[in-house]
Amino acid sequence: MALSRYHPDMDTRLLELIVCPVTKGPLEYHRDTQELISRSARLAYPVRDGIPILLENEARVLNDTELGM
Repeated sequence: MALSRYHPDMDTRLLELIVCPVTKGPLEYHRDTQELISRSARLAYPVRDGIPILLENEARVLNDTELGM
């Protein structure tokens, strides 16, 4: 799974400023699934129409395979 912090639909400055609301750690943008990944929280936050939805109850839990473990 290729992770990138850049995508034309996402403002790179925004990606540098936002953090995981649970861990306050960095987020990685995954273009294929339109999600922001928090490895430390093991959560994937959806991005809808270019807008990150950083609500814990909207995130899905990532499994070991998705995290590359």
